[in-house]
Amino acid sequence: KKATEGKIEYIELPIANDGIAVVVNPSNTFAKSLTLAQLKALWEPGSKVKTWKDLDASWPATPIKLYGPGADSGTFDFFTEHVMGTARLSRNDYTASEDDNVLVTGVSKDKNALGYFGFAYYIENQKKIRDIPLAGKDGAVVSPNPETIENGTYTLSRPLMVYVNKKSAQKPEVKAFVSFLLKNAGKLSKEVGYVPLKESMYTDAIKKFDTAMSGKASH
Repeated sequence: KKATEGKIEYIELPIANDGIAVVVNPSNTFAKSLTLAQLKALWEPGSKVKTWKDLDASWPATPIKLYGPGADSGTFDFFTEHVMGTARLSRNDYTASEDDNVLVTGVSKDKNALGYFGFAYYIENQKKIRDIPLAGKDGAVVSPNPETIENGTYTLSRPLMVYVNKKSAQKPEVKAFVSFLLKNAGKLSKEVGYVPLKESMYTDAIKKFDTAMSGKASH
């Protein structure tokens, strides 16, 4: 957005997929799944949801302790935009941290906790926490895993992009770095816990970058 407002010509390139896991303490055995409507009711500003029973009448009337990323996080932006329909719209009476390890620790030590953060941290800590499968728009209940994130059936999945300033990309070192990134993004994304794109998508991204650099396209 800032690049567009500043009239900076850029190239948008996909490099990986990521998902946001909604998690609870492993001792929570009653919350089998959640809908986006329930997540919205829970996280919207001025939410009246204070206990698990407020979300589902069959659940216990114990208070929910919420954990989530702070407002400077891209995960916060994506979650609020997808769940609320408007980015950055959220209740603020929760334990917020830019450090996902703080969120993992909080949820793993509090039997009434619910939190959300990136899929990579969920995978890294799945012995300490449990994910709640989410119902998508078609009603199917889906857990986050590499396959459901890659094919988009998990409702809180997203593509990760890099934005390259077209003018800067004329510099040989920038062009070389972007080329290296696109050729190795599949391997690198796996190493840091993201979900790689299909090989054909990396091929397409390389072509898109090369075409933009030759002046045949803008972005």
